Amino acid sequence: MKFHIFLFFFICLLPIFGQELPPIKNYTPIDYEGENQNWAVAQSNSGHLYFANNSSLLEFDGEEWNTYPSPNGSVVRALAISKNVIYTGCYMEFGYWTRNRFGGLDYHSLTSTKEVPLLEDEQFWNIATIDDTILFQSLRRIYSYSLKDKSFKIHEVPASKAKIFEVNSGVYVQKKNEGIFKVTGGKLFLRSDSDEVAQKSLVGLFEEDGALFCVMEDANFYKIDANGKAKLWDIPASAQLESLSLYSATRLKNGNFILGTISDGIYHISSEGGFIQKINQRKGLNNNTVLNIFEDRESNLWLAHDNGISVLNLNSPFKEYIDKLGALGVVYTAERFNNYLYLGTNQGLFYKPLNAKTDFTLIKGTEGQVWNLINIDGTLFCGHNNGTFLVTEDRVEHISKLPGTWDLKKIGKNPNYLIQGNYNGLSILRKTAGKWEYVQKLEGFDISSRFFEFYDSDKLIVNNEYKGLFKLQLNTTFSALKLIESEPSRGYGSSLVRFFDDILYTTNNAVYKLDKENHDVVLDTTLTTLFFNAKEKLSSILIPDGNADRLWSFSDGSLRYLGLDKFGSKPTLKSILLPKFLSNRLGVSGFENVNNISKEAYLIGTSNGYVTLNLAKINAPTYRIDLTEVAKEYFDKPTEKVPLDSVMYFKNSENKLFFSYAVPQYHKYTDVKYQYKLDGFHDNWSSWSSIGHISLENLPFGEYSFRARAIVGGTLTENTISYNFEIGRPWYWSYLAIVLYVLGFILLSFLVHKRYKAYYKKQQDQIFTENKRKQKQKKVKTQKALMKLKNEKLKQEIEGKNRELAVSTMSIIKKNEFLNAIKDQLKAADNVTQIKSVIKTIDKNINNEDDWKFFETAFNNADKDFLKKIKELHPDLTSNDLRLCAYLRLNLSSKEIAPLLNISVKSVEVKRYRLRKKMELPHENSLTEHILSI
Repeated sequence: MKFHIFLFFFICLLPIFGQELPPIKNYTPIDYEGENQNWAVAQSNSGHLYFANNSSLLEFDGEEWNTYPSPNGSVVRALAISKNVIYTGCYMEFGYWTRNRFGGLDYHSLTSTKEVPLLEDEQFWNIATIDDTILFQSLRRIYSYSLKDKSFKIHEVPASKAKIFEVNSGVYVQKKNEGIFKVTGGKLFLRSDSDEVAQKSLVGLFEEDGALFCVMEDANFYKIDANGKAKLWDIPASAQLESLSLYSATRLKNGNFILGTISDGIYHISSEGGFIQKINQRKGLNNNTVLNIFEDRESNLWLAHDNGISVLNLNSPFKEYIDKLGALGVVYTAERFNNYLYLGTNQGLFYKPLNAKTDFTLIKGTEGQVWNLINIDGTLFCGHNNGTFLVTEDRVEHISKLPGTWDLKKIGKNPNYLIQGNYNGLSILRKTAGKWEYVQKLEGFDISSRFFEFYDSDKLIVNNEYKGLFKLQLNTTFSALKLIESEPSRGYGSSLVRFFDDILYTTNNAVYKLDKENHDVVLDTTLTTLFFNAKEKLSSILIPDGNADRLWSFSDGSLRYLGLDKFGSKPTLKSILLPKFLSNRLGVSGFENVNNISKEAYLIGTSNGYVTLNLAKINAPTYRIDLTEVAKEYFDKPTEKVPLDSVMYFKNSENKLFFSYAVPQYHKYTDVKYQYKLDGFHDNWSSWSSIGHISLENLPFGEYSFRARAIVGGTLTENTISYNFEIGRPWYWSYLAIVLYVLGFILLSFLVHKRYKAYYKKQQDQIFTENKRKQKQKKVKTQKALMKLKNEKLKQEIEGKNRELAVSTMSIIKKNEFLNAIKDQLKAADNVTQIKSVIKTIDKNINNEDDWKFFETAFNNADKDFLKKIKELHPDLTSNDLRLCAYLRLNLSSKEIAPLLNISVKSVEVKRYRLRKKMELPHENSLTEHILSI
């Protein structure tokens, strides 16, 4: 058990290994899809980075990596750029790369001509550019290529390491065992043959005030005077550089030196030779072997490793302290005090001397959660889960054991009393005889008091995120609190801070202010608009910065600080964009912290260390966005690049296009977001995205202009790229097809018109025929109705005539019967003479033709054309026969006919018999039926 306790304390007392370093970003072979070793780095005028990567040339535009295989498959070790032409050298080959119309690189060999007789197994290790001359160096020769006349000169320069050094006064090379030579006019001139620089390999050569400074492979610096004598430069960092083996070296724009080692990363040396820092794989590099060092135009330091690539943002306003072992924990607070930097974490209180190269050490007795560090009148207090500590250098004094000290504040202008917020209310500290001591907990209030502020000498307001706001009054003896007023919480994520003379209460959707007159909490519309605008909303508590009169906060993707304008009257809010990975490392929500550690420097606590921010280094450089690739995409075959320098015409089937664009920006803490727009298809810009490419599918035919822009660290790029192209019409929308469609439409319209015309004519004819038929039917119907009426009329007339005929016939019969009766009576009378006269008169009336004519007229009216028809059938009939037929037509019996003919019934039968004979009727046929049938 004792051993375990000892081991625990031993581990706690160990320093936390780490150091504030410039942001480092690593690229592995998986990232750039190349091989492990990288031998050289160069940058073009466009800002793109190039790497000699074993068997290929790598290109990086800030977004995408492109790989161009070595021309003969061998290792590419030499690389240089002049006027946007990229020169490379490898085994038995050197040449140059130029940009083609498709945005890629094409290789052109310079060794394919007979003018360049290469040595057996010659490997090119270095390339340098001098005005219009390109120098290609192997271990035995330097080939000088003139860009003017395309000619070569060959110099025999044997060397243990192929290095060409470009300085202000010219280009220098080292000959093995001979010394340092200057290259002038294609010739070599000895500069120094001192043993110190002739016998050892030279890894760096720099110039200052006309003197040359040499860096040798054993990390010794030599200064060569005008006479060529080399003298050791005894620098302050000699102790740190002892026994190092260097492979590369460079001098930065600010005069400092970077030394690349074979097995221990890089060493950063000041211009005066002082040791600044060592950065190796343990501290974040990809690998400890540094084969080449390059400073780009934004002072980013690129390291070509034996395995991968690293870039250090030396001029970044950010520096990182990353606790990779997890011993430091989540940083909740920090304070610079008496030349020490203190960190309060969930593991305890750590410290280290300022500007020291040592690491953080845990202060014994502070294990556990530290909530706050407060400097009050030159005394540093530590608010801890276990109470309150006084901090003195590497020691602490436990002055209050009341659990959970959130914060401490002065009580008015009384220098001997402090009030502290605890887990269960507020308590008092008192200074007696120069020593602080715990007095008592204030009675009358037991709610956790993380946020509290005095708004009067004896009145304070306390904010509890869940229970709300409480206005309290402190009694004169500092022993109890009286509740004045309370109100429920107005939202979660709340905080209470003092900003200048105002007390601000912030929730997750608004900012309120304590009114100075009536002490009511009212909405501050100005600050609410600033902190909760449409672009970004407050996502943290407000963090006061009393030293610089700033109020800090975090939003989605940015760190913001509130200050007053230069006139000190209007609040202004400034934003510093943060990368997503840092936003995700800010620690526990609601406990974000920004701590002022110097005039313009701030420490931001994270979940695995901290990040420092130097506001003085923040600038807004301008960037340009480049269109790097346009390609046609297919579903069933690889993409096909298209030229970038012309207006392209694409077939309608080629309506899926890929656009790639990038900003050559390499800062780890600077995010780049892109926006695109397709004129002719989109009316508005797309939403911002961190992806530097887009595929546009199923574009309809027409003319388009693709445009893209970027925002880098909150600043728009100075240019907007555009690419004009046209999607062809499909065959069914070609001009010929449209003409055919028009002609077809016209023909179809004509045919349809003709068909419709014929159809409507047919319809019209049918309607006409139908109408005619209907009219005819109507006419026939009308005629039928008329005929019916006529028939009814005729029928009525016939019936009338028949009645007349019947009446007439009956009248004649009655008359004749009457006359015959008189005649019979007269025959029985005695006066014969008179009787005969009367009988004669009667006979005359009985046989009166007038009766017959009257009867014939009535008969013809009743049965028109009967007599005519029967005459036509039987022309031999006499008038008496016709009279008999008429009486038979009336279906009169022989007895009824006899009076009409003034004959006897027997005579009627005889007449009927004779009539049958004339009509030649068979015996079996009835005479009456025959006559009725006519």
